[in-house]
Amino acid sequence: GKWHMGVNCKSRLDHCHHPLNHGFDYFYGMPSTLLNECQGTDDPELAKSLQDTYWLYTQMIIFSVLTLMIGKITNLFSLKWKIIICLAICGLLYFITWFSSYGFTKYWNCILMRNYNITEQPMNLEKTTSNMLKEAASFINRNKHRPFLLFVSLLHVHTPLITTEKFLGRSRHGLYGDNVEEMDWVVGRVLDVVDKEGLKNTTFVYFASDHGGSLEAHRGNVQLGGWNGIYKGGKGMGGWEGGIRVPGIIRWPGVLPAGKVIDEMTSLMDIFPTVVHLAGGAVPQDRVIDGRTLLPLLQGTVLHSGHEFMFHYCGVFLHAVRWHQKDSGTIWKAHYTTPVFQPEASGACFGRGICPCFGDGVTHHDPPLLFDLSQDPSEANPLSTDTEPLFNTVTRRIRKAVEEHRKTLTPVPEQLSPYNNIWKPWLQPCCGTFPFCWCDEENNKA
Repeated sequence: GKWHMGVNCKSRLDHCHHPLNHGFDYFYGMPSTLLNECQGTDDPELAKSLQDTYWLYTQMIIFSVLTLMIGKITNLFSLKWKIIICLAICGLLYFITWFSSYGFTKYWNCILMRNYNITEQPMNLEKTTSNMLKEAASFINRNKHRPFLLFVSLLHVHTPLITTEKFLGRSRHGLYGDNVEEMDWVVGRVLDVVDKEGLKNTTFVYFASDHGGSLEAHRGNVQLGGWNGIYKGGKGMGGWEGGIRVPGIIRWPGVLPAGKVIDEMTSLMDIFPTVVHLAGGAVPQDRVIDGRTLLPLLQGTVLHSGHEFMFHYCGVFLHAVRWHQKDSGTIWKAHYTTPVFQPEASGACFGRGICPCFGDGVTHHDPPLLFDLSQDPSEANPLSTDTEPLFNTVTRRIRKAVEEHRKTLTPVPEQLSPYNNIWKPWLQPCCGTFPFCWCDEENNKA
């Protein structure tokens, strides 16, 4: 499925970030992410505000060149043609530079790979769901006689909400609901394969999402990014509950009781130590591992999660900290930074398309905004020294936890730096002779 962790480092074929260089034995899916550009019917999604700025500057250059040409022809300006031609060439180069990054996103980003080989460039979204389902079923069949780890990262419930004709109109919640219906069907088909192969009682299944609904994703008045219920905020917001509360559904018949609800604080970081635990291995001891194995909590040998504190980041910036006070059961949440909503009361950043992590798009809080999530899960009523006698005690304890947490961090290069976000032709995955990167091996194989 969707990898979205990068592919190459120094050359088009080094595959340094590829799944096969990070512990996986087989890969089929998108090395990048799903964007509106992959479908080509909706507004551009990749750096939309930046593209608008680039296009504005391009129009200004075109207007300037045309004005100078008209002035030269009508003798309004005594300007040399060399200067006008030079300006036109510079403008053309400027346009080519930015448009090559964003104008061909469908061909550069929307590709399918099997292991190191590109099978579709650009990918055929009408067939992607069935292709990925076949790959998952085939993987289970090939590995059913030995332990295996199958990670399926679906393209569903993500704009542009690619939904096959069979599921269009099924839900009363519009296209998003249709997409959820199809995702549910795909998950069911994968579980059917597990059951058919006699692996039901020996297979641990964990279903989750990587973030809350994307509130800014919409077309007119139609919401395309989901709904977060009573929880504030959404995708891209490193602190508000709507961005970080996700479903966690686990199945292991014969080992874990069906229908059990555990109201404890866990994290997607817990998947790693849980899988290591299931495989009989040991997590690395040369670094701090933030995750905790879920097995004791799921099996009831412990009553509480191994997490007392959780640190919620937006990019590299710590936005909020959660403290699950074991003795009282109270869950405190301190926000040090929150996004500036646009419009202010909207609960989202419609003006920007996605909420920023720093700069003039955020507000810093000192003292932090404090909430008691056990009483106020919607984070609607921030506490103060007047309304909460424990305010200073709680904020001091959380501040101390932050200090201890930061001692465990090792600085690394910024992955989301401007340089790392610009298109680099020498790193572009290509199934042909660059820049003619078009192929459809899936169809040829069929």
